[in-house]
Amino acid sequence: MTTFKEIRGTAVQSVSSDPSNPESGQIWYNNSIGVLKGYALSAAAWSSGGNLATARTLLAGAGTQTAGLAFGGYSTTETGATEEYDGSAWSAGGSLATVRNGLAGCGIQTAGLAFGGYTGAVTGATEEYNGSTWTGGGSLGTIRRLLGGAGLQTAGLAFGGFDSGSVNTAATEEYDGSAWTGGGSLATARRVLAGAGTQTAGLAFGGFTTGATNATEEYDGTSWTAGGNLNTARYAPGGCGTQTAGLGFGGYTTVVLANTEEYNGTSWTASSNMGTARYVLGGAGTQTAGLAFGGYITTVQSATEEYSGAALAVKTITTSTS
Repeated sequence: MTTFKEIRGTAVQSVSSDPSNPESGQIWYNNSIGVLKGYALSAAAWSSGGNLATARTLLAGAGTQTAGLAFGGYSTTETGATEEYDGSAWSAGGSLATVRNGLAGCGIQTAGLAFGGYTGAVTGATEEYNGSTWTGGGSLGTIRRLLGGAGLQTAGLAFGGFDSGSVNTAATEEYDGSAWTGGGSLATARRVLAGAGTQTAGLAFGGFTTGATNATEEYDGTSWTAGGNLNTARYAPGGCGTQTAGLGFGGYTTVVLANTEEYNGTSWTASSNMGTARYVLGGAGTQTAGLAFGGYITTVQSATEEYSGAALAVKTITTSTS
C-alpha cells in the first residue's frame, strides 16, 4: 500500500499547534487536541447576512462585504433610503435627495456615487455620499434608468440603460468628481445590465436587448471590446469585483435565477448558487468577498447574502466506515 510519505515525500508530522504557514496539500496531526488536519481548497459558497431594513428592488450598491452601501430603489414606491452594512447588519444612513429607482452606483461606503434612475420621469441626477449625507453632483449627459455603473466617486463610469425615449442606449460617460463627459459606446446597447471594475478597467455583462443577453464587454478608459460570454444569458443580475476578477449573480431569463459566475478576464465559470434566487438586486464587494442584497422574486426582498470565493483553508480530516 502506498504511504503518504511516498506520495508527498514527507511524513505526517505530529505538532502541538497548527502551522502558521501551511502549504497546499499539507497534512499534520495536532496532538494537543488529537485531530488530523490538512490545508486544502474550500469551495465557494453563499451564506446569509443581515436583512435590509427596507425591502426593495431596483436599488444600487457600492462598497465592500464588510462596509457595504445600499441606496434608492422601489419598495411600495420609489425610495431614497440609504443603508450601511458592517459585515453583519444594516443601519440607516442619510437619504438620497432625489428619491428614485433603477439607478446605478459605485464607490465606497464613505465616498459613494449615485446616478440616473426613475423618479416618475427618467433622471440624470448625480449625488455624492460622504458617509452620512448625499450632496448634488453634475448631471449625466444622457439621462437614463436601468443602467450599469463602476468605479469610484471621483472616477465613475456609467453605461447602457433605458433613455428618456424608452430606447436601449449604448452611451458611456465618465465622472471626474464634478462632471460627466462622454466615453466610448458599448457595442451592445442594453438595459438592466451589471457592471464592475474601474473607470479605466470596466466590465459590463448581461442585460436586455430584445431578450436576455450573455454579452460581456471590457472598457479600457476609451473603448469597449468583447469579452467572454456569460454561460447563462440573463438580465437584471447583480455584479461586483474587477475586470479580471468579476462576479455575476442572480438575474432573469424566463425564470428567476440563483446562478453565480466568476470572470477571470477571459471567460466565465459557474460557481455556487445563491440561497435566494432573485433579480434587479444590489451588489458590492469582490469576487472572493461579494455581497448581494434586496431584489425581486414575486415580491420585493430584504435578504442579504455574502459570497466567499474558493480559497485554501485548514480543514479537519475525518474518516467514515460503512
